[in-house]
This record gives sequence, structure tokens and C-alpha cells, in this order.
Amino acid sequence: MDRSDLINDLQTRGMRLVDPRAGHESRRGGAGPSDHKAVSLGDVTVMVPVHTAPAFDSPYLVEAPGPDGRARVTRDGAEVARISFPARPHFYDLTTSDGVAMNKIAVLHSRDVLATTVLQTCIRYESRKKTCQFCSIGQSLAAGRTVAHKTPQQLAEVAKAAVVLDGVTHMVLTTGTPRGADRGAAVLCDSARAIKAAVDLPIQAQCEPPEDDIWHRRMRDAGVDALGMHLEAVTPEIRARIMPGKASVPLEKYFASFEAAVKVFGRGQVSTYILAGLGDTAEAILAMSEKLCAMGVYPFVVPFVPISGTPLESHPAPRSDFMASILRPLGAMVTASGMRSSEIKAGCGKCGACSALSTYEKLKVPA
Repeated sequence: MDRSDLINDLQTRGMRLVDPRAGHESRRGGAGPSDHKAVSLGDVTVMVPVHTAPAFDSPYLVEAPGPDGRARVTRDGAEVARISFPARPHFYDLTTSDGVAMNKIAVLHSRDVLATTVLQTCIRYESRKKTCQFCSIGQSLAAGRTVAHKTPQQLAEVAKAAVVLDGVTHMVLTTGTPRGADRGAAVLCDSARAIKAAVDLPIQAQCEPPEDDIWHRRMRDAGVDALGMHLEAVTPEIRARIMPGKASVPLEKYFASFEAAVKVFGRGQVSTYILAGLGDTAEAILAMSEKLCAMGVYPFVVPFVPISGTPLESHPAPRSDFMASILRPLGAMVTASGMRSSEIKAGCGKCGACSALSTYEKLKVPA
């Protein structure tokens, strides 16, 4: 099994930790790679599920780290890899000038990415009939691990500390969707402007498509370098079933907004998150990805991870062979379209830790 396939298998099956204290704390709830742990395989850092139902039954067992800080990963008693865990960030031990713990404002993703949900509330999440079935944005707030609204000043202080103390190289600003036609773009502008005034840090903003395309230019002018507008599912019936509130924004609106955003941010600097395993076929995901690539939108396809406490907590994770059937041709597709994860200025696609896609970009696909 090559490294791309191993990463793919780990991200679909998860892993079991002999010593759950290994490495800095794993993530539970919130947005992004929840119920995961960051692990490094050589020069690649990936997020692997550890608190999900599939992970509890995973064939991959991670032993306690040895004196060199690396841990053996075994399957059926045979070693398949050696991994290390990124150290606990130094900024986690600090507080902002108004007394809030910095790790309640933003957290480390992977090894060098700072991420935050600016608004930890969402009009979709507030309604059982409208909520995205996979979302856990309210869990970390209910548990007291974060605050509902991170102020621009708090974000600027944490971003500067993370760069100076921990070598963070780019940042993700996502948000729950508030009421209003800007769909969160306004608060992202305020946040990005404050951060860029404090530290030179590439930023990706993530929100639903704003009603007015002028918000793309406003975000760019505020200091946003890359933009994510996430489809999650690609076929109308899956969108309606899995995320009924968000599905009220039609695919046509997404594509109009993608086209407008590419004109502002450039090819490869606009991306969308697609969760494989919710019910879309591999063929549907690849067909959508081909359309996105032609527009200059990077399709960041990741395996769906069932998160504890959500309506889909018992939904099975996708099989690794299903993911490979998407990621292998997709890696070639994005490369052929002139896009690469390494050339994205900031964000999930650049980080690549939640999917093996970036490693498949480097593979030669047999003719």
C-alpha cells in the first residue's frame, strides 16, 4: 500500500490509540476536522478520526510514542507506518487582552494552520428542520470550549501569537450563517481586516454565497486571500435530505457566485468542500468536480466522518476503495486544469490534511 492509499485508509477507518494522551489534544465538536487527531507521516500531516464509531473498530492501532517521539502504527500486528504528533501550540497557554483563553478563539489544524469559527451560531443549526445533519458547530460552544462571537481584536491577537510562537503559515476564517443577505461575509471582512493589520498572514474565508457578488471584492479588499463556498453534497436529492436549510440556496446560485469569485480571487484560489459518503455517487462527484475545475474552482473532496452527537453519528464512513475511485482521477483532473493544492494561498485545500487528495495530485495515473 503506497502512502496515498494508507492515508486514505486511515482517514476512512480511523485509528485506535493505546495511549489516548499521545500528542496534543484531539478535537471534539465544532467545525472542521472534529473528532480527529493530527498525525505526521514523514513530511505530510493529516487529520485522522479517533473519536468516531468507525475509529473504535479500526484495524489500525497506534502504540505509545517511543523516546524519539514517534509511534508505531500496526495492523494485524504488523507495522505499517511510524507517525509523530504535532506539539501542543504555545499560544494555547495564553489569554487575550480581555481575558479569554486563546484556544477558545482559534485552534491549530494540522501542523501550521490556524482556524476559527468567527460566529459559532448558525440560522441553519437553530432549526431541527433546517440543520445540516452532519454539523456539530454548536457542540463546542455548549461545552464551553469556545465563545459565540470572536471579536476582530481577539482574532488579531491570537493570529499574531500563533505566528510568532508556533510558526503558523496560514489561517482559515469560517462562520456559521447569520441572518442577512451577506451570509457572514461582513463579519469575515471585519475579522480579516483586523488580522492583516496585526500580522502578515494569508487568510481563507469561508461562507455561503452572498446574495450580492460585491461581497467578494469587499472580502478581497479586507485582506482575504482565498475563498471557500462549500457545496458538501452535489446532487439535489442528497442536498435536500442531508442539509435541508442550506439546500434552499440552489446550485445555480453557487455556480454564479463561484464564477464571480474566481474573477476576484483568481483560478485555484476559490474552493469548495465536498463530503464523499453522504450518498452522492463517485460518478456524480467527479462530474461536478470536472465542472468546477473548468471554472477554476478547486474541488476539495474529503471522506465524510460521522461526528458523535449529530443526526448522522451512526452513518457509515465511506470505504477507502470508494474514496480512491474518486481521489485518484480527481488528483489528475485538478492537475490537468492547472491547479494544485500547493499553489492555493490559504485554507483547507492548501492544508490538505482532511483528505488524501493532495498526495494523489502527485501520482501518475496509468493511461
